[in-house]
Amino acid sequence: MRTRKLGYSDLHLTTVGLGTWAIGGPWQWGWGPQDDAESIAAIHRALELGINWIDTAPAYGVGHSEEIVGRAIMGRRHEVIIATKCGLVWEEGSTTVTGRLTAQSVRAECEASLRRLNVDVIDLYQIHWPNPDEQIEEAWAAIADLIREGKVRYAGVSNFSVEQLRRVQAIHPVASLQPPYSMLERGVEEELLPFCAANNIGVVVYSPMQAGLLTGKYTRERIAALPDDDWRKVRSPHFHEPALNANLELIEGLRPIAARHGRTLGQLAIAWVLRRPEVTAAIVGARRPSQIEETAPAADWELSAADLAAIDALLARREQQMS
Repeated sequence: MRTRKLGYSDLHLTTVGLGTWAIGGPWQWGWGPQDDAESIAAIHRALELGINWIDTAPAYGVGHSEEIVGRAIMGRRHEVIIATKCGLVWEEGSTTVTGRLTAQSVRAECEASLRRLNVDVIDLYQIHWPNPDEQIEEAWAAIADLIREGKVRYAGVSNFSVEQLRRVQAIHPVASLQPPYSMLERGVEEELLPFCAANNIGVVVYSPMQAGLLTGKYTRERIAALPDDDWRKVRSPHFHEPALNANLELIEGLRPIAARHGRTLGQLAIAWVLRRPEVTAAIVGARRPSQIEETAPAADWELSAADLAAIDALLARREQQMS
């Protein structure tokens, strides 16, 4: 499996990494019930397939995702790069998270993540959201201290703007940015990707399959049948009208492109984000082994110019429909 160097760091990530948002189980932004044994099996299968990094966060299942990752990598720490986050906290017994980026909170969260993951050092520690905005410098300085203490190797951010990147970059180098990026979410292309390229900041994108929608497996009926605590059913505009109709039409247009290569729509969606040289890697979620088996081959697929032109035409048509 191909690897790419993450920004200025010495971390070489496989172009597909395993995301563990869904395996956290129920919480404020959860994906519904999840079987822990299947989660651990999915992590093990990802490592067997050659994936060398896992992205998690304490917020995913209010600590549960990190605990599952810790159990899964026991005895295999040398095989895997661990990326986790800080900045979303909760009260005991609650599944609702709020933003907090004080130095005291960041330090406490790091210690808790080390404990749940059962590791001595976090390879990539990221601010999950720049919220509250006025505390991002304080949090970043605290992470820089954790690096000096040997508890964190590299520091990254998630969901930051160019202006926010500039503010923290002045304190300590930013190893990576983690933004959303897919055929349906292209906001990073205008400013963020060029800025990261110019400043040697790696880019690890999340939701390349747009929370599963671009796999082509979601009909209107299946979306309606999602659990009531699945965030996509409640909060995602891509799973609701007026966007849903245009999205489903796009997916039907993409099917022949994937089929010509004997590939899946999910692989096509992942390969599409990896086409950009600024993108180091894509986070691909999996709740069971079969899902990562299906998507991992996208790591080595380079789309042709003809394929990219056909996709561009379909995306332009979708934009017209949405305007």
